Amino acid sequence: MQAYILISTDPGKPWEVAESTLRIAGVKTSQAVTGPFDVVAFVEFTNIDELGELLEKIHALNGVIKTQTAIAMPARLP
Repeated sequence: MQAYILISTDPGKPWEVAESTLRIAGVKTSQAVTGPFDVVAFVEFTNIDELGELLEKIHALNGVIKTQTAIAMPARLP
């Protein structure tokens, strides 16, 4: 399974948070972005419990204020 984790950070922390998330197993990419969120991380996981563990690790990072999770549902052609 896959998801996008949209992260809000303290001012001046997006790059630090983006780099720190890359050290977490399961995080495949992480980028500082513009818009309503500061960082977008793409993660892969095997079940919802594992996703919860990933989120706990992200929330524990210095500079993270809050997250929003978008679980990816791949489109299929008919």
